[in-house]
Amino acid sequence: MNERLLATTFVELADNLVADFDLIDFLRLLTDRCVGILGASAAGVLLADHDGELRVMAASDEQVRLLELFQLQNDEGPCLECFRAGAPVSVPDLSTETARWPRFAAQAQLHGFSAVQALPMRLRDEVVGALNLFRTTPGPFDPVGTPIAQALADVATISLLQQRSTQRTTVLNEQLQAALNSRVLIEQAKGKLAERHNIDMEQAFTALRRYARAHNRRLSDVARALIDDAEPLAGLAS
Repeated sequence: MNERLLATTFVELADNLVADFDLIDFLRLLTDRCVGILGASAAGVLLADHDGELRVMAASDEQVRLLELFQLQNDEGPCLECFRAGAPVSVPDLSTETARWPRFAAQAQLHGFSAVQALPMRLRDEVVGALNLFRTTPGPFDPVGTPIAQALADVATISLLQQRSTQRTTVLNEQLQAALNSRVLIEQAKGKLAERHNIDMEQAFTALRRYARAHNRRLSDVARALIDDAEPLAGLAS
């Protein structure tokens, strides 16, 4: 385990509520680092909107994003159980859970995943979402990695709630709604960029994110500029 990268990640997750805080990029950092540090094959984050409905907010790759959407559309799976119970759900072998989640288990295995671990994003009694880790091979989850993953989820949750003051719920709801709107923009931009340059959706997201970081801009602003053809965005897909 890369201890230096782990320490850096904790700092980044704890220090992201700045004036131009970008929730989508923040959560993508969380999923990417779970893959890079903990050895998960893929990771995703679901957050509840102002109505308490879970939404896919970040995924380390397109396969996981689609699987998370499938889980929500079919209202079954470990991530939903984790969110509703506010407790971790670990499944070392999805082939044994076909009776518990018949549609999700089959779809996950179709996507190449054999094990999943869902960890609550919660602060005391408030559960705001779930961090989901997927593996392509079955087997028990690392007893050392699991508490680290939960700690990353906890730090991210504290960061999301840090701006609460006396109106924490209102601030969080506004932030989540803005992120949902940004998510739509980003998905549209990914599709447009992928079609224009004949690349896949994951490559398109990487290009958008790299451009935004290189030019110190919000990811959603770059996405809107691309959709509206408002500026040339030179070198975006290079």
